[in-house]
Amino acid sequence: MQIRRLTSLDAEAYLRLRLAGLKNTPEAFGSSYSEEKDDPIEKYRQRFQSNDSLTLGAFNDSQLVGVVTLVKERLIKLRHRTTIVAMYVSPEQRGLRIGKSLMLEAIAAANGIEGIEQVYLTVVTTNIPAKKLYSSLGFEVFGLEKRALKVDNTYFDEEHMVLFLK
Repeated sequence: MQIRRLTSLDAEAYLRLRLAGLKNTPEAFGSSYSEEKDDPIEKYRQRFQSNDSLTLGAFNDSQLVGVVTLVKERLIKLRHRTTIVAMYVSPEQRGLRIGKSLMLEAIAAANGIEGIEQVYLTVVTTNIPAKKLYSSLGFEVFGLEKRALKVDNTYFDEEHMVLFLK
């Protein structure tokens, strides 16, 4: 397995994996398949060239099987923070420590950004494996958002978590 920062050349593979995640586990994302299925590939090419975020991909036999994005805050008072979003590992690759490897790389990347002191993320309370992973890496729950997401007629609560780097 190889983990590296995605570039504009990875946009099509990313979009395929992203749409699969949105379709297969809609409760894990704030966005939805119907909202993103018609997005132009150029959106992701540009995103991967941005200085405001970085997306890491896990490749198994040159196939993209997992992703995580780190988004930097732009406002002066929030620049000491970054947020992890869009974490996803394809179902057939779960249990192989790919998620942990992606998270460790994302944390290392956050540590490498000047001024970053805290890493934030949210996780649906029913996603026990993800919650265990994040806790094992030092993330702490600091809040619970009831009914944070609504998928069809089902509500999902989310835990807000933080990792203090400094």
